[in-house]
Amino acid sequence: MEVYINDMSCFLPNKPVENEDIEKVLGKINNYSSRAKSIVLRNNKIKKRYYAINPLTMELTHTNVELVAQAILKLAPYGNFNLNDIECLCCGTSSPDLLLPGHALMVQGELGIPNCESVTTAGVCISGMTAFKYAYMNIASGISRNAVATGSELSSAVLRAKFYSENIDLDLNIETPNEKLNLEKTPELAFNADFLRWMLSDGAGAAFLSNQKNENGISLKIEWIENISYAGAYETCQYMGGTKLKDGSIVSWKSHDNLTPKQREYIMAIKQDVKLLNSLGVYTGIDLALAGIIEKRNLRNEDIDWFLPHYSSGYFKNIIYDHLLNINFEIPFEKWFTNLYEKGNTGSASIYIILEELFKSGKLEKGQKILCFIPESGRFSHCYMLLTVQ
Repeated sequence: MEVYINDMSCFLPNKPVENEDIEKVLGKINNYSSRAKSIVLRNNKIKKRYYAINPLTMELTHTNVELVAQAILKLAPYGNFNLNDIECLCCGTSSPDLLLPGHALMVQGELGIPNCESVTTAGVCISGMTAFKYAYMNIASGISRNAVATGSELSSAVLRAKFYSENIDLDLNIETPNEKLNLEKTPELAFNADFLRWMLSDGAGAAFLSNQKNENGISLKIEWIENISYAGAYETCQYMGGTKLKDGSIVSWKSHDNLTPKQREYIMAIKQDVKLLNSLGVYTGIDLALAGIIEKRNLRNEDIDWFLPHYSSGYFKNIIYDHLLNINFEIPFEKWFTNLYEKGNTGSASIYIILEELFKSGKLEKGQKILCFIPESGRFSHCYMLLTVQ
């Protein structure tokens, strides 16, 4: 059965935060400005982002569930559709408010949605797409007539200074402060301790899917979705709630004993092994994943009208392009579409927020094909989705 995206929506909390104001919202670690901040921001090229934080009190203004609820409420009615008609609710995030119950159950409860299938997906950036794919498969198999899929992040909750307030080297392979002189030439060295504080931000996106295309206006037909993981071959790269040892293994927060309260906060901060990110992130996403999909799906670059890559930083834009050339799948920059620089990197919500803007831009024409690329550095899982404008 064919499946269509009938509407997209997003919700970004509070006012946009400019680069010079980030530390006013997140706070300074030990009252010192970050030495890597300017380098990371110059390379990621993000100018604005949104935080669910009151800058005066540094308290949260929204929960993750509330971000999702606001996004869903912005979905336009389709025919007689309303919240009471949702048959399948699929919510993905890497930053749920609670360890349990599941994130989607909390969203359903927040909105008061009647009995329906409610599914939570976890992970990092592709958790929003695993939720999306579940929604798609549910409709394609005829189990449901419609579904709402979401991706959302409340990253700022653990980016606040208090989670980094002591220089604690629990991660045995973290870069040392003596790397400062190398940051200009290799900005990825700044990522381990500081990168994600200047990269991640908050937001939620939602998609309404059904087995019928819109009678008026455009719809997006889902041709296929491919999720591919290389976790069996490579060690953990991005993590939260644990520490990483020199042998690449991860020690869970549950296994750490005799830690101070500050050390426990540090364990819950988001961290990244940037050596792995730099060497494997784009390679696994393009040279391995996309190359395999091209062969499997007989995909041709000349058929792609729009390329929507969720790259985490402007630093990776040219690198992705070069890897596309390596596999003879060039997509010219004029076909690329992103809003990273104005809306920030919102993790699992990013592809929803990117696609929502293009969907409502007036730029799409019937028959055009859209290739979405959603990489994840958690343990190198990647997602591709092909859409056709109807």
